[in-house]
Amino acid sequence: MSGANTEQRTISAGEFKNRCLALMDEVNETGEEIVITKYGKPVSRLVPARKSTPQIWGRYRDTVRVVGDVRAPVV
Repeated sequence: MSGANTEQRTISAGEFKNRCLALMDEVNETGEEIVITKYGKPVSRLVPARKSTPQIWGRYRDTVRVVGDVRAPVV
């Protein structure tokens, strides 16, 4: 992120408590994270959820068939 604006938006825990649903919608729409502070110190981050990725495990299920002894030495 070099050259990008590294200043993060921060809000107090009390403000987050009062506006949490609107803030979640905002983060989802803008993709920008919000740092939540308690007594001026960062304690949490609200970040957009990752887009779901297709599952790798099980993708090729029932496409491969094992024939013979797979543990026997190959000659």
